[in-house]
Amino acid sequence: MPITAPPTGRVYTHAEKMRVLGGILTCILLAALDQTVVLPALPQMATSLHGGAHLSWVVSAYLLTTTATTPIYGKLSDQLGRREVLVPAIILFLLACVFCALADSVPMLILARAFQGIGGGALLSVSQSAIADVIPPRERGKYQGWLAGVWAVSSVAGPIAGGFVVQHFSWRWIFWANVPLGLVALVLCVRGLSGLAPTGRRTQIDYAGAGLLLISVTVLLAGLSLGGVDFPWLSAPIFSAFALSLMLFSALAFQQRRAVEPLFPGALLGKTGFVQTNLVSFLNSAAMFGAIFMLPLLLQGQLHASAAAAGLEIMPFLFSTTVGAFIGGQMAKRTGKTKNIMAASLGSAAAMFLLMTALPLTSGVLGFASVSGLFGLGIGGVMPTSIVTVQSQAAQRDVGTATGILLLVRALGGAFGATMAGAVLAYAASDQMNGFRLGFFICSVMLAVGTLIAFSMENAMLRNTLHTTPAELES
Repeated sequence: MPITAPPTGRVYTHAEKMRVLGGILTCILLAALDQTVVLPALPQMATSLHGGAHLSWVVSAYLLTTTATTPIYGKLSDQLGRREVLVPAIILFLLACVFCALADSVPMLILARAFQGIGGGALLSVSQSAIADVIPPRERGKYQGWLAGVWAVSSVAGPIAGGFVVQHFSWRWIFWANVPLGLVALVLCVRGLSGLAPTGRRTQIDYAGAGLLLISVTVLLAGLSLGGVDFPWLSAPIFSAFALSLMLFSALAFQQRRAVEPLFPGALLGKTGFVQTNLVSFLNSAAMFGAIFMLPLLLQGQLHASAAAAGLEIMPFLFSTTVGAFIGGQMAKRTGKTKNIMAASLGSAAAMFLLMTALPLTSGVLGFASVSGLFGLGIGGVMPTSIVTVQSQAAQRDVGTATGILLLVRALGGAFGATMAGAVLAYAASDQMNGFRLGFFICSVMLAVGTLIAFSMENAMLRNTLHTTPAELES
């Protein structure tokens, strides 16, 4: 039975929420798996397709297009409706999976992965936005904790599942296996999101802004991906990529001030709390991905763990991130506020990163894994509370837009954190342990800055109802 559009102040039943949540969780599972499931298959792909020079772009192409399209889908879902945007995106994702499985060359596989990422962007942003349509802000943290848990488990399970498929079947079955799971997501979303009315105005779509954003983010992330790997950081190609991305973002800012219905509404960006929450999320994500980059290298290079063992030994960090997300969501529901949760989470993570810089090698794998688990709790606590905060700061008509912007900022923070970690380790190549200490110290400083920003935020109360206030409607 489809869910009907809610009148002002309507409270959804548990069964209705579960129908929406079922489709959302399946979409998150699908998107998270496809970010990491191909990693163990890259060597077999190189052999099968007779080319390994640009095979890393099989991963990068998906990440680039997923990141660049999240705010676009968020805005479109506000204007057109969640189901109307998500269903075509799932179909595009599934078609791209088929073309990935049938690819007979590396360029064809990269192109198919790029289209898969275009569909994948909606799986993330529209799914997160749909929660805000049926669950009041105060309860939302609990459900965001569930989503964070599915994301973390899927990200860890991806390489394991990919390795099993490659070992026993063929890399092509990684993509064929997406098809039944994607069809399940499609059916659940068609059923669960039926009747969710558009929350925004059906006005002119900002095609120019969407194109500029897509190109700007792609160029920036391409520069971050290629720098220090394919080209030196100070080389002409990397300098040109950053200069071009700066010009494109400037053009985007100019265009947005003149757009009839901009991707980035001025009323939203003009809210201090919205900007502060996005800054906090950027810094938190940068520290998280910096840790994800450095921890396996530290365990293998300095503590002589095998690659397989290092993968298992970062599990405390990934598991505690999930636990932290669940705790943060529950606390937001209990207290009705998020400022102190974010500040405490960021501060505790900053302290644990600082402890990481002083930890002697004699602490062994157990010592480093334990401390990583502690700062994982803090990082995880910020993830659901930041999304709940930006959604509560936006008028109901802009919830999808606000969610998409946060996910974009979070992805850019992750790219920055991983790039920073790689650059620091390359700079300290002659003394790798000091390089790790410097990298963890920078993560601690970023989180400390995030803590100060969180403390300066307004400690607003989250609503217990779905309806928007008259002030929101006028904003």
